[in-house]
Amino acid sequence: MASSSFSSAFVVLLGMTYLLVASKAQLTPNFYSHSCPQLFCTVRSVVESAIMKEARMGASLLRLFFHDCFVNGCDASILLDDTSTFIGEKNAIPNKNSLRGFEVIDQIKTAVEKVCPGTISCADILAITARDSIVTLGGPAWTVKLGRRDARTASQLAANNNIPPPTLNLTSLISNFQAQGLSATDLSNIDASFVQTRRSTCPNTSNGSGDTNLAPLDVKTPTLFDNSYYNNLINKKGLLHSDQQLFSGGSTDSLVQAYNSNPSKFNSDFVAAMIKMGDIKPLTGSNGEIRKNCRKIN
Repeated sequence: MASSSFSSAFVVLLGMTYLLVASKAQLTPNFYSHSCPQLFCTVRSVVESAIMKEARMGASLLRLFFHDCFVNGCDASILLDDTSTFIGEKNAIPNKNSLRGFEVIDQIKTAVEKVCPGTISCADILAITARDSIVTLGGPAWTVKLGRRDARTASQLAANNNIPPPTLNLTSLISNFQAQGLSATDLSNIDASFVQTRRSTCPNTSNGSGDTNLAPLDVKTPTLFDNSYYNNLINKKGLLHSDQQLFSGGSTDSLVQAYNSNPSKFNSDFVAAMIKMGDIKPLTGSNGEIRKNCRKIN
């Protein structure tokens, strides 16, 4: 089932607020201050336009950044197309027929190349785009650290192994995030009537006729960034198994309750999580390259 939800689509990463291992990334917010002062306004304009056309695109763009960083670091490997001699990550199990927003990234790259040719990495574009998507849909802003370079390769195997599937239990979720240097602070049973409603909207048919149906994971505010997702979990309306695991009598129950009752804490922890996720193994200095086209190496 596809989702039109923004506020709940990636909750598995929202509570992760601490790195277990210090980042060695040499990233800085002012990396492009002199070489491309138009960068932020250029990216923001395209992001806002895309979300105005389709509100759920904000969640899709955030998810691109998440799925990129969890596979060998934040290096834009997720954007590389398959070729006759190269297998990338787009057709990995967590991504195939699910990950979207690539055309928006193409539009951003084209716009950025016009004002600052050969200067801005696709990896940094993903990081800025994730922030601007959150802000456009009513979420908190933060300062994005920059200076990443783009990978010259990708790994479908790593995508299959590293991106957490929706079937994981709480122990496996915590282990998955710890493998990326993130703790459980950043990361349940389901209401029967909620199950019935969702099954009627997206039936599991033998011919796959329900596969393209859309339904929000967050039934309250599907096109806003807020903390209502956690209220859904408390009311046993977390659609994905891995989501409801966050409130199922385990170690993260208190965190869910805190985020539900305190939107400011949720926002501040989310910002910390996004900044730290962006620090996962970036390529810097002479490593990698600045792709001219985000879909292929130079």
